[in-house]
Amino acid sequence: MPNKEMTPKKVAVLGATGLVGREILKVLEQRDFPIAEILMLASERSAGKTLEFGGKQHTVTAVNDCSFKGVEIALFSAGTSTSRRWAPVAVAAGAVVIDNSSAWRMDPSVPLVVPEVNPQDINLNKGIIANPNCSTIQAVVALYPLHKKAGLNYVAFSTYQSVSGTGHEALTTLENGSRELLGGNEPSPSLVYPHPIAFDLLPHIGPFDDDGFSEEEWKMIRESRKIMHIPELRVSCTTVRVPIFRSHGEAIVARFDKPIAPEEARKILEASPGIEVQDTPGSSIYPRPRYAEGMDPVYVGRIRKDTGLDDALSMWVVSDNLRKGAALNAVQIAELLL
Repeated sequence: MPNKEMTPKKVAVLGATGLVGREILKVLEQRDFPIAEILMLASERSAGKTLEFGGKQHTVTAVNDCSFKGVEIALFSAGTSTSRRWAPVAVAAGAVVIDNSSAWRMDPSVPLVVPEVNPQDINLNKGIIANPNCSTIQAVVALYPLHKKAGLNYVAFSTYQSVSGTGHEALTTLENGSRELLGGNEPSPSLVYPHPIAFDLLPHIGPFDDDGFSEEEWKMIRESRKIMHIPELRVSCTTVRVPIFRSHGEAIVARFDKPIAPEEARKILEASPGIEVQDTPGSSIYPRPRYAEGMDPVYVGRIRKDTGLDDALSMWVVSDNLRKGAALNAVQIAELLL
């Protein structure tokens, strides 16, 4: 957390009324980020709403060409097209933009940062720092300490991603669809997903390409290579939307250049920042999404030798996608800038 003697900053939050935007405000306040002035920005549709911060009500204003005057740090969580439109404007006004969309993540001139993994990369920024995809963040936090010890050469991800990753409307869709099914009715057609999500699984996060890969799968593949600086890393990935409200789970198989025993992996992870190990072999102690909700750590459990690959481990990784998967990681990047 920041030193309280650090100079307070003028901070803007673009997308302040969204799920991640509200979580960013909560995290800034909880971590006592040094703020001289805070601006709540959003689209015209959300302008005029009020949000509480620091015990005061703040009016949300529509973002415009003059919004970033004097702003030193701008936290964006408003979508790809919005970021492409307004990030250059904020940078031109003198702000450093920390962007939560996919707009800049794979731009070679923009650092993609997870503070527990590659904090030094913020020094490469030219005004924009990209916040990675939620499912990528929790994966690399768990994998990187093991990579430093044994050299990661292959990883397989199977994700179980909550609907909060899609926004407010997805939460309502799941709640209403669940009520309809429990009442003996078919759920209404989804306006968010290609099918109703209640009591179902959708292996479909983002559009598919011609080879059948989803956008989310490519995000995890490409982003994990960039963040951990392993361009040759071999990655398999299947991403699945599941009918829970918050927090993502991931089943991970990781193969290394050198053998690493589960007992050694547990000790390494227990000593690593941002991780809480919940793993007592043979027991019912393991990470669960409901337990992770509202919490900061990346939880790791079910650590065991993989049965199909030599020098490989299997593990189960859970984290709150709105906290470490988005808002907390962005605020931690802002703290590094201080």
